[in-house]
Amino acid sequence: MNTGLIWVYLLLLLPIAAVLWLKIPLTQKIIVSTARMSVQLLLVGFYLQYVFAWNNPLINLAWLLVMAGVANVSILHACRLCLRCFWKELGLSLLVGTAIPLVVFILSLQQDGALLDARSLIPVGGMILGNCMRANIIGIKSFYHGLRTDQKRFTLELSRGASLWEACRLYLRSSCENALSPTLATMATLGLVSLPGMMTGVLLGGADPLTAIGYQIAIMLSIFSGTTLTVILAILLTIRSSFTPAGTLRADLFRG
Repeated sequence: MNTGLIWVYLLLLLPIAAVLWLKIPLTQKIIVSTARMSVQLLLVGFYLQYVFAWNNPLINLAWLLVMAGVANVSILHACRLCLRCFWKELGLSLLVGTAIPLVVFILSLQQDGALLDARSLIPVGGMILGNCMRANIIGIKSFYHGLRTDQKRFTLELSRGASLWEACRLYLRSSCENALSPTLATMATLGLVSLPGMMTGVLLGGADPLTAIGYQIAIMLSIFSGTTLTVILAILLTIRSSFTPAGTLRADLFRG
């Protein structure tokens, strides 16, 4: 396995050669991102060996909270929004959007129903949380930066007597559509374009194809439900504190 990875790493020569040929300034980012990914996954791999061996419910939950905290910071950094202004509301939306589908997935499909078992809680929770993070980056960025660039139209709606919710609703709809469309496109092409990660992993573990399909359907529905909950909750929870009494976005919400 370790020797085989060397050949996989050599695949990077292809994208590096391509960006050098096109003179795209991404070579350093490719190398740094690959190095970070490798080191982070190695450290997590060593750590998870002990977590799975201990299988302590409190440690398992603590690790999931750490993952949610990192996702929270990553979303706000990617959206260039103020961490201090949003971290509580966004953190709550991530926890709710991850916890509900995670609990349903584990209790429905795991035979022993061990809700806090490390081998179920951490991998499945990570898959749902990772997708919620990507959807939130798209949805929240689209919502707040859309309002920022369209401030005159938004203010005009308020001056015509629209409530804050009514003025925000159009931007909320657009942001949710942008955030959920990639997941819907993936769901619509599963099995035709690709065999996704959950199904492939179950197949490699020796299960029959129908069992693998059942797991894949369950995780995709859990991911879609989680991303929907997270994006809508994140925006709804932050709206009230994001505007001045005059109806303009607070200037301190944005970084740079």
